[in-house]
Amino acid sequence: MSDTADARALVPGAMDRVTARVRAVGAGIWRAPTPCTEWAVRDLVAHLCFEHLWAPHVLAGTSMGVVGDRYDGDLLHGDPPGAWDRAVARSRPTWAATDTHAARVHTIFGWIPVEEYAEQMLLDLTVHEWDLARGAGLDEELDPVGVDRALTYLRRDPVMLTGQGLWRPPVAPSSDEPRDVLLARLGRQVQMTPLEPPAAPVPCDRLDPPGAPAPRRAGSDS
Repeated sequence: MSDTADARALVPGAMDRVTARVRAVGAGIWRAPTPCTEWAVRDLVAHLCFEHLWAPHVLAGTSMGVVGDRYDGDLLHGDPPGAWDRAVARSRPTWAATDTHAARVHTIFGWIPVEEYAEQMLLDLTVHEWDLARGAGLDEELDPVGVDRALTYLRRDPVMLTGQGLWRPPVAPSSDEPRDVLLARLGRQVQMTPLEPPAAPVPCDRLDPPGAPAPRRAGSDS
């Protein structure tokens, strides 16, 4: 897909890849740490659920104030895979229905083109797929098309690196492979190093997606 093609076409495939990861997480792994230093595996899945429960509202052009706090609280209910499947069932069809999308959508970056929101969501899915794989001890290869698209977006629009405290500062990449370069730009080291457990569980209502209200803690490392 060319750099000028609509990123919305890539989001469903990225969601499918995350679905495969979530279903592969072992029963005793949900409290394991991830590269998102404040989140265990279950917290990361809750964050992704939150994003994709928000997505239909965002794509329809609904403002954040109208959605409000309806998705605050425990989204997992003791069943992370089931919660993710339910979120995907609501989000996935809306990405394909491009004729229903608003031209501009409301996010923590203000009103932006819907295509820009798709770029942000694709980036988030791609990077968090790796975070989930690392935390759960799964294969860490990523879709090269998604990786290349995310890198292109970051180079074109660095607000995702510098705005809202969403990511850690960049680090030196462990290789010149596109996956490693992408992860390093978002503060992730690919070399195997022990992961520290989160200092305390992060409640689901503090896991803020690109379409949700502004983060309520600095350096949230989304």
